[in-house]
Amino acid sequence: MTNDNFVFDAIIIGSGIGGLVTATQLAAKGAKVLVLERYLIPGGSAGYFERQGYRFDVGASMIFGLGQNGTTNLLTRALDTVNVHLETIVDPVQIHYHLPDNLDIKVDRVYDKFLQNLTAYFPQEVKGIRHFYNECWQVFNCLNSMDLLSLEEPRYLMRVFFQHPLACLGLVKYLPKNVGDVARRYIKDPLLLKFIDMECYCWSVVPANMTPMINAGMVFSDRHYGGVNYPKGGVGIIAQKLVEGLEKAGGQIQYQARVKKILIEKGRAVGVELASGQIYQGKRIVSNATRWDTFGKLIPIEEIPNNEKKWQQRYEKSPSFLSLHMGVKSSVLPNNSECHHILLEDWAKMTATAGTIFVSIPTLLDPGLAPEGHHIIHAFTPDWIEDWQGLSTSEYEAKKEAAAWRITVRLEKIFPGLDAGLDYLEVGTPRTHRRFLGRQDGTYGPIPRRKLWGLLGMPFNRTAIRGLYCVGDSTFPGQGLNAVAFSGFACAHRIAVDLRIG
Repeated sequence: MTNDNFVFDAIIIGSGIGGLVTATQLAAKGAKVLVLERYLIPGGSAGYFERQGYRFDVGASMIFGLGQNGTTNLLTRALDTVNVHLETIVDPVQIHYHLPDNLDIKVDRVYDKFLQNLTAYFPQEVKGIRHFYNECWQVFNCLNSMDLLSLEEPRYLMRVFFQHPLACLGLVKYLPKNVGDVARRYIKDPLLLKFIDMECYCWSVVPANMTPMINAGMVFSDRHYGGVNYPKGGVGIIAQKLVEGLEKAGGQIQYQARVKKILIEKGRAVGVELASGQIYQGKRIVSNATRWDTFGKLIPIEEIPNNEKKWQQRYEKSPSFLSLHMGVKSSVLPNNSECHHILLEDWAKMTATAGTIFVSIPTLLDPGLAPEGHHIIHAFTPDWIEDWQGLSTSEYEAKKEAAAWRITVRLEKIFPGLDAGLDYLEVGTPRTHRRFLGRQDGTYGPIPRRKLWGLLGMPFNRTAIRGLYCVGDSTFPGQGLNAVAFSGFACAHRIAVDLRIG
């Protein structure tokens, strides 16, 4: 081990948004923090890359949490904590759905306008639609009335309960509920219930029946409250700004620092060892890796705690994605195109490989991400790493080309002339996601193996190994940038209390 003079209060493995929020919150409280990132830049799935004048977002461009009001604007609050700020651009429509049965629906930022768009297709369900989405607002209003910190910290829970007793009781009521159960109380039309399945699937990667109501309350309401706001300069700017704030607050980040294992002594996490052999000692160790990478790679399989084995019996890895990063001529986009689209031709294929296509066109909000006269189209669809294994280099490239062609043909329905207007194309597979993001099998995150009781099965930040915490999408409350920011706030709060610095 290193000399005590070099002991860190907290070592964070990985610089995804959850890890960076944990790090910045702790550094702002005076903790000595080190972030170790295996790649060249921060951000993980919220990173970026540049090619031929295009600046591509690695993941989706639909960003929640950058609003200005309430308490659920967690990315704004995280940046404010370390005195850094970024410019954002309002997205007037969250998603333009292109769905079977001629459902062509826009989720407008203005709530009543969205309801009008939806009820135009389902006039017989006017009351049910309003009742269902209003119940989502009840969940959101509970969340938005309190500081969102660690639910593992008893004093915080007591303080919040005495300050906001009705909101707390409201959240307790919804913790075990899933969206499908609530939707079916108000809605009978099977096509409308399929639409609500897609409303959930587009961010939870499971249908409404398996999507926690707490998460849906946040997403379905915040898109009309804080709204979707795109960071000028691309999604990667969020992580860059958090790193800037971390360093201003006295924290450190080290790149090309791949952690090989978490060091355990007498049942306690005490440090990490890098692939280079370098060892760092820390009072608290935080893994921003997936739970499968944390318990199975960074910690040997024989040392995995029983509760982690049980978690892996309840949850499984979601699919990864096949991604097309395209640079196209501006003429490809019809007038009044929206930034985000979802395309599905067959309800039965919604959750299938290459069934649903997600589309982001961030240059409609920030033209500076592409050369003049051009746009970025990022199209991605669920895919599994097993389908890309065991291929020769030529077979792999041929399979990528064929998959890209199939998706391009389907996208021509929305963007006529897409193939002819293509200026640049880069295809990423689940193998690409695994390689660059360090996520086992390139997975998007955990999904329930079967229907569970809402969020009650999702673990918090502390683990059964003393001194070891997890943060990110395999901790409460799950996937999405704002959700992992919540996880970061909670993790930092719990650690600060444990270290008696806040």
